[in-house]
Amino acid sequence: MFLKKITCIAALSVSAIASFTYAGSAHAISFKVTTGVAAPNGATDEGAYSEFTQLPGTTTVNFNDGKVPTTGFAQYSFENNSGTSSVRSDVWAPAGAKGEVNNTNYLAVFNGDKVTINLESSLNYFGIDWGAISANNTFSFYNGDTLIKTFTTADVDPVAPIKASQHGGQGNGFLHFYSDSSNDIFNKIVISQSSTDGGGFESDNHSFHQGTGRFTGFDPKSVPEPSVTLGMLAVGGMFLAKRKNQKLQDAK
Repeated sequence: MFLKKITCIAALSVSAIASFTYAGSAHAISFKVTTGVAAPNGATDEGAYSEFTQLPGTTTVNFNDGKVPTTGFAQYSFENNSGTSSVRSDVWAPAGAKGEVNNTNYLAVFNGDKVTINLESSLNYFGIDWGAISANNTFSFYNGDTLIKTFTTADVDPVAPIKASQHGGQGNGFLHFYSDSSNDIFNKIVISQSSTDGGGFESDNHSFHQGTGRFTGFDPKSVPEPSVTLGMLAVGGMFLAKRKNQKLQDAK
């Protein structure tokens, strides 16, 4: 009976872990919103940066030089129908990790415009300091010419963690997009603003992580592998069996 119980516990544990792993392997791009962190140099007036800025394989574009890069790893190009989309510095710059005023340059995209970012390598993560958040800001992710996933303000704004006073209480936050599987990697990003709505699409401190598989930066660190759990069960079973035998010996 004792061995039967151990076998049942092991089977249940493997089943639970298998279900967890399967649930985590769904084919989609996911997102999380955080406050972000201060700049790598410790500055708090440059907007929020990704928590993964220092992760190997990550490249960050902060627009501090007043322009978008048009060569190299990330190549930006404007479709500027309004004639007003640009890199600029003003009160609408995305806020810092604690809502601080951002005094540096940022990227602004206005009604009917878009910016396409072509990448030299495949990505499994894209992070962006976002705010003040306006209606119908749109993020589209492509692998070549194939659209992988599109997100709009309506998907994300309700969970924006910062309401910046310099933006009249409008939402701000650091937005992380990441691949759940190798089917969801991307090498082109389009950020756009609908021509039917007012406001703009303000962003800063874009971080790109190269990868051809699932992004693991948000994985729980305490979830044991199935082999580890089975090993723990085996050791526990041996300990209990030894204890039981010792009691039998003591009773003789």
